[in-house]
Amino acid sequence: MSEATTQMLEGFDGAELAVHRLGAGRPVLMLHGLFSEATTNWIRFGHAQRLADAGFEAIMPDFRAHGKSARPHDKAAYPTDVLVRDTFALVEGLGLTDYDLVGFSLGSRTAARGVIAGLDPRRLVLAGMGLEGLAGWTRRSAFFLDAIARFDEVKHGDAAFMAVAFMKTQKVDLVAAKLLLESVGDTDAADLAKIAIPTMVLCGAQDRDNGDPVALAKALPDATHVEVPGTHMSSVTEAALGEEIVRFLSA
Repeated sequence: MSEATTQMLEGFDGAELAVHRLGAGRPVLMLHGLFSEATTNWIRFGHAQRLADAGFEAIMPDFRAHGKSARPHDKAAYPTDVLVRDTFALVEGLGLTDYDLVGFSLGSRTAARGVIAGLDPRRLVLAGMGLEGLAGWTRRSAFFLDAIARFDEVKHGDAAFMAVAFMKTQKVDLVAAKLLLESVGDTDAADLAKIAIPTMVLCGAQDRDNGDPVALAKALPDATHVEVPGTHMSSVTEAALGEEIVRFLSA
């Protein structure tokens, strides 16, 4: 099993972003989920290694306010769509011109909004995502903002318990996380037509945290829906997730 290397690159405003790389070959930019980071989403359960073994290079940034990247507490560091702006900066900084783009959950939102804004990958994977997660972010964001506001009060049985437990495990910076959540823009359903590249909507069989993946695939011009075992949280641990990404990108 190969070891990932890590380099620091600049986000849109010069903030330091950790970028982890594994493998050699066709570049695949992989964007992780909320409160997670590259190691948890892509490395720990072998997905990056599966890509490397198939002849790809997995390029896995930690979003700002996550992982080993900067966690500024200044609201000015979180303009609308800051993660999309950072992704554009990374694509430019890495010199990516012919690449594939993969996201999970918040990473899928970022990837989709990036393509709508002009990113041009060859293929796109939207994992852990349904239609309502792209076109109805305000409601989803409100759930997490409430969890942060009640962080020290949430008990077992509360709807926010699992989210708070995960934030504690990940040692989330609550100030930075709140600012980041408030920066994520919503997506107009009509804009989904701009995602015209071949796309796989990849979701756990019991995952509807971000809405209906079948409806999302139908709303996109050139998309297929693929199911793997698991819920929103557990699907990341399934080998099938990485295997389906490799299969789709190798086609």
